[in-house]
Amino acid sequence: MERYRADRIFDSFDDVIASSEINTVAIFTQRDLHGQMAIAALKAGKHVYSAVPMALKVEEINEIVRLVKKTGLTYMMGETGIYRPASIFCRKQYATGEMGQMVYAEAQYNHDMTRLYHVFQYTEGDKWKRMAGLPPLLYPTHSTSMVLSAAQAHAVKVSAFGFEDPFEPDIFSKGANYWDNPFSNSSMLLKLSNNAVVRISENRRIAWHFPETYISNFYCTKASYECSLVQHSYVKMDDRGQVDYTDVSDLLNPIALTPHKHEPDFLQKAVNGAWGNGEAPIQACSRLPREFDSLSTGHAGTHKFMVDDFCQAFVSGKLSPTNAWQAARYNLPGLIAHQCAMEGGKTVDIPDLGEPPSHLEVLSPDREVNEADYN
Repeated sequence: MERYRADRIFDSFDDVIASSEINTVAIFTQRDLHGQMAIAALKAGKHVYSAVPMALKVEEINEIVRLVKKTGLTYMMGETGIYRPASIFCRKQYATGEMGQMVYAEAQYNHDMTRLYHVFQYTEGDKWKRMAGLPPLLYPTHSTSMVLSAAQAHAVKVSAFGFEDPFEPDIFSKGANYWDNPFSNSSMLLKLSNNAVVRISENRRIAWHFPETYISNFYCTKASYECSLVQHSYVKMDDRGQVDYTDVSDLLNPIALTPHKHEPDFLQKAVNGAWGNGEAPIQACSRLPREFDSLSTGHAGTHKFMVDDFCQAFVSGKLSPTNAWQAARYNLPGLIAHQCAMEGGKTVDIPDLGEPPSHLEVLSPDREVNEADYN
């Protein structure tokens, strides 16, 4: 209460959503609780900002979309991926038509769980290993959101495989966790509605630190993007087959990182996270409220944009960029893919809940100015 100058603390979530003083809830609980808590809040008439993932069950995702459509309440999944510099760059370049037809892309979320065991121990107590064994593909949105938002497409088919972890069977094995999940790392291959193919990898036991989440490549018929650590490359090919190369690293890397790039230990520090959390030049920071200027940020400068877009959606009546329909398209592929991996990698169709109602406008995450004020 002292730190955040809160006027009141509620004893339970049920008390929060029953209160007439509260019109909005933000959910930052354990990942398996997001879906049921969002549903309860929407049924109670509350607007909802939810941490990722949207939900871990297909039926919960279906119900959230149904309730948002029925009630008209604001729902936003707080996904960082679409605000990351590589996602912004690929989305803008592809939208111009300059890149031609999308062919193939790759994205991944490399987050070694050994660095988070203390978090699970804090939140879960003696049962922390059962929660730490969460199937990687049930938490796919950091990867899927980047590519799918850039492609302006959704996934229609999937096949997937998992790495059966031999190192920590008390966390990743049948009976060891709530999902009987043996996989610490999983990858899925998606067929998109625009005919492109996408590889998404969710890795939880891997020797990697920063960047954790990124598009490694976005290949199209006329131009392509590639990333390796902090090197961002953009290549265009003309009608004669001549290639034009542009180094777009300074545009996409955090502003604080670029001045250090000629230092002898630059890459060593960068891979350990130095200068990694600030905003990049490509991010439209000028459209953020000035009250945000002094606040810290994280995850490649994305946090302020998520907060702003939820507030903008609430004030304007428009949909947030990660509204319920879009969040479903980012989440569902992973849920279906995990079942594919558990069944040996068979290919299956991905259910699609469609587009938002046509009368509702969706805020662009790439807009340069805000379209509503904060009076």
